[in-house]
Amino acid sequence: MNKKWLVGMAAALMSVSLVACGSKTVAVTNGGKITQSEYYSSMKNTSNGKQVLQQMILDKVLNKQYGDKVSSKDINAQFNQTKSQYGSQFDAALQQQGMTEQSYKDGIKSNLLLQAALKDNVKISNKDLEKQFKSFEPKVTVNEILVSDKDTANKVIEQLNDKKGKNFAELAKKYSKDSSNKNNGGKLAAFDNTNTSLDSSFVKAAYKLSNGEYTKEPVKTKAGYQIIQMVNHPKKGSSYKDYTSELKDQIAESKIKDPTLQKNVVAKILKNGGVEIKDKDLQNILSSFLSNSNN
Repeated sequence: MNKKWLVGMAAALMSVSLVACGSKTVAVTNGGKITQSEYYSSMKNTSNGKQVLQQMILDKVLNKQYGDKVSSKDINAQFNQTKSQYGSQFDAALQQQGMTEQSYKDGIKSNLLLQAALKDNVKISNKDLEKQFKSFEPKVTVNEILVSDKDTANKVIEQLNDKKGKNFAELAKKYSKDSSNKNNGGKLAAFDNTNTSLDSSFVKAAYKLSNGEYTKEPVKTKAGYQIIQMVNHPKKGSSYKDYTSELKDQIAESKIKDPTLQKNVVAKILKNGGVEIKDKDLQNILSSFLSNSNN
């Protein structure tokens, strides 16, 4: 799974809440009880505990400033895309990371909020746009059928080849293991050639197809075996000015990976976030984010 969280997905998605404190009992043993305040005092001094609080603070200020730019639709789209990519292995992958579906969605939201902040602070010139246009390909829309083995994939392709057989949507509903789209003809959200959420072999195979065509051989991916049908493969225009918005998105996606930009933007967000650390033992918890920034 993608791990793009600045503070760290594992810390961000821990189920521990450091804000809850008091005399309420967390656990009882024959040697005595453990209260929330005792648990808090113990956790706040650990590395993981501090990371959780850092992420919680960052999420709060990011949500205040950029929450309107991240919708539940965006979160679900990314969640379903990852779930599709992992197929039947998705639940096991979540368990290995110590996550639930909800905690993974929370992590996606954290990531999207941070991306929105970073993109808001990226400067892009016309020269950048012209350079990006050289390798640019417009977004395509495809349908896909995901199966677990090659024999089943070949069986699906044979039925597609039979003009008297079932159409792609019918076969997707019957055979696909992708529950997010099998009842919708196997349709995926539009993507471009820089997409990293989908398997690279899937993207490469898709871009070779013309409208209405489907892969004549199964495409082996991390999720299993996939059959791809091209729905809309637009032709590339002659000028970068026709794709300004898409090009800016691609450039921004590349630039936001710069660690220096990440550090400066996070520092800026936190400085403007009205953050006050009430616990004197945690007064310096944000120092690593605020030191040596250019903001």
